[in-house]
Amino acid sequence: MSNQSTLSWFKNGSPWVWLNAGAVSISLVMVIGLLGLIAVRGLSHFWPADVAAISYSEPGAEVVTLLGEVADKETVSALRLKNAGVELPEGQSSGQRLLLKIGNRDYFGLDFKWINEPWVATETYPKNVVAIERREWGHFYGYLTAVKEAGELVAEGESAWHELQKRLVRSNHLVDQIKDIEKHEIGEINHGLESLRLEKRQLELDGITAGSLQHQEIALSQQGWNDKYKVLQKELTDLYIALNRDQMVMTMSDGREVEIPLSKVVDAYQPNAMSTLDKLGFYFHEVWKFISGDPREANTEGGIFPAIFGTVMMVMIMAILVTPFGVVAAVYLKEYATQGPVIRLIRIAVNNLAGVPSIVYGVFGLGFFVYFLGGSIDELFFEASLPSPTFGTPGLMWASLTLAILTVPVVIVATEEGLSRIPRNIREGSLALGATKAETLWRTVLPMAAPAMMTGLILAVARAAGEVAPLMMVGVVKLAPALAVDTIAPYLHLDRQFMHLGFHIYDVGFQSPNVEAARPLVYATALLLVMIIIVLNITAISIRNRLRENSKASEN
Repeated sequence: MSNQSTLSWFKNGSPWVWLNAGAVSISLVMVIGLLGLIAVRGLSHFWPADVAAISYSEPGAEVVTLLGEVADKETVSALRLKNAGVELPEGQSSGQRLLLKIGNRDYFGLDFKWINEPWVATETYPKNVVAIERREWGHFYGYLTAVKEAGELVAEGESAWHELQKRLVRSNHLVDQIKDIEKHEIGEINHGLESLRLEKRQLELDGITAGSLQHQEIALSQQGWNDKYKVLQKELTDLYIALNRDQMVMTMSDGREVEIPLSKVVDAYQPNAMSTLDKLGFYFHEVWKFISGDPREANTEGGIFPAIFGTVMMVMIMAILVTPFGVVAAVYLKEYATQGPVIRLIRIAVNNLAGVPSIVYGVFGLGFFVYFLGGSIDELFFEASLPSPTFGTPGLMWASLTLAILTVPVVIVATEEGLSRIPRNIREGSLALGATKAETLWRTVLPMAAPAMMTGLILAVARAAGEVAPLMMVGVVKLAPALAVDTIAPYLHLDRQFMHLGFHIYDVGFQSPNVEAARPLVYATALLLVMIIIVLNITAISIRNRLRENSKASEN
């Protein structure tokens, strides 16, 4: 290529086109690679890994056999192994060690153990090893010896496995019944008694003395709730007696026999004896349990449905709040306000608000929404419940409002851009046909600007769904006892605190007492959060595209 052609190639901008294309390609590869890493690390956690029986001997110690899943392998230097008492062959500069998930934390004191590979004598995978998912203390690994009913032997040996599966189904069904009664029926009773207590307190504040007709009606209602509670308490007692009937006897890797009540067992399976098809079915079952279940063991076990529900609910309420505020502000600034220094100053302020750190919004939400606005609402409408706050405490409403304030500049800017792109002759044509300015705005301008509004909403949802810092101050908690939506009037409880996927990632990743067990859940939860954001954005984008098509059709 001659110097002249090279110079013309630079002048026509081709290098910059290729440079931009390369930058976009690299960015896409990095994003896809990051999502792939998160997906592999997170989704592989639910696969039923084979359980190894590893016999090893530390220097100067007897041979020990442990059961567990090989969770990780890493290469370490010869010097590090030498400090651990391992001598490598001459000339070998490094060796490997295994991270074994041994479970049985209530007996061994830890879930994971590093084993230097030179210590390992044998590594086998017995078909009869049983992995147990428990409601407390994490996983348990051992050999099934027998099944008991009320302390009496029912089955042992090979027949014990079939008997265990049958009784485990019954046990889980009883647990579901107990949870349903405690969460819904007894929850309704507690809510009814609390409402009567507040009514009684309000009568006292109004100066109505005890013995009045109102107090007698409250006493009768309380008696009715208490009678209903006694019936449920008797039913719960019978269910707990039935639940604690069965036990399983397990033999650990060190030879000890332990008895585990089936009431503490979620699932039991033999991973080494499962076919690939069986493992695939078990895998999808575990993924569904993770999505639909409640968390356990300081959020390191169980599911994350409350966090999913809280995230989606907060984003939906935020979207309902931010859209009218942002659109009205943009319409006023573009269509009605006299353009001058004040309006320019307001636009500068709106643009600067988009760059304010989110934690500042959290401080504002805590001070203004929670303490000032919520405290005032409690004094005016919930006097009987004081000093216990109703709205004067962090909750779903204040979290949604805080994020609405945080994202409203994005909606304002996007809506203004959409209004600016509408040709002036369309407005003038509508006015010339006799429409008022308000009718022109409502029937012509806003429908044409709707795709731009949806663009602002998409950007707002994408930012709000991943915010954590402000939510830690205005409503999100580690574990919420109840969802914001239930069967008790008014059905949507905006004053309740809630769980959030972003905070769940932070809590599990940095506040967990069991880091190794929590690490895969961090990846799985992060992947789920990304997928929810993608689904919300795709939904908004499809609505925007439909509005855009309708706008083009009306123009034609």
